[in-house]
Amino acid sequence: MSAFDPWNYRDKSGFTEGKDVTGYKIAAVDGDIGKVDEATNESGAAGLVVDTGPWIFGRKVLLPPGVVERVDHDDQKVYVDRSKEQIKDAPEFDPDAGVDDDYRTRLGSYYDETYRTGL
Repeated sequence: MSAFDPWNYRDKSGFTEGKDVTGYKIAAVDGDIGKVDEATNESGAAGLVVDTGPWIFGRKVLLPPGVVERVDHDDQKVYVDRSKEQIKDAPEFDPDAGVDDDYRTRLGSYYDETYRTGL
């Protein structure tokens, strides 16, 4: 397995450059967690803002594209290879504050750790 790259989609994920995934459902390994509220596709800095609805009290989370296992454009669903608990325990995302380098580093490190230790 190659090293985890949090800020780029995997080559075999089915992500299509220029294809908007806003509104797609997000499926963790143990169930759906919400819908993509916003998607950025900037190379090396992409991300999916997910509205979790009632699952975690309406909180929004930022998923780095490196956790995307595959994208199903027909079913409009993005599958991630992390559990609901792993996503819930990630560094909190504040949509009003935006994403700075510190947050990106903390979030990338957190998800990297989940791959190395199986958190």
